[in-house]
Amino acid sequence: MTHIILTLLLFSLVSPALAETFRWVDEAGGVHFSDDFTKIPEKYRPSTEKVEGQDYDRTQSADETRAKGAEVESRDRLGRGEAYWRERVAEAKKKIKSLQDKNENLRLRYNELTTRFNESKIPAERTTIRNERDGMRQEMERNRVEIEETKKILEKKIPEEAELYKAKPEWIK
Repeated sequence: MTHIILTLLLFSLVSPALAETFRWVDEAGGVHFSDDFTKIPEKYRPSTEKVEGQDYDRTQSADETRAKGAEVESRDRLGRGEAYWRERVAEAKKKIKSLQDKNENLRLRYNELTTRFNESKIPAERTTIRNERDGMRQEMERNRVEIEETKKILEKKIPEEAELYKAKPEWIK
């Protein structure tokens, strides 16, 4: 009987030493612990840390974690951070700038064709120039429509999406 009690006592002392404890932080900044890796939600597994010693005895609330400098970067509901949203805005602004530059070049080319058309006295040449100029006008219109669509994405779609996914408003400024 004494041997059984002694054996049980030994196992109770050895088991905690052999157990692994894992720590992860959720999107609200709450710190969680588990001794079973399979019970950790999959989206947190890549950032899970193995805890040494008795560190897991002290848990923190989301407020305590934020007060200590929020070791976890803020994320939206899909796990995307500030860099994602700033890149979306930068891409839209870059596309608008590129389209505006293209539109300016098209306008200059159109004006050049108009001058050539007005100076030409040869009917066949005038027809060729007019056709080229009409094509240029159509391209300018397509370009203008694309600029407007991209502005809508920048001014409406991205902010609406950011609000839906709870991204911080300052990320899209």
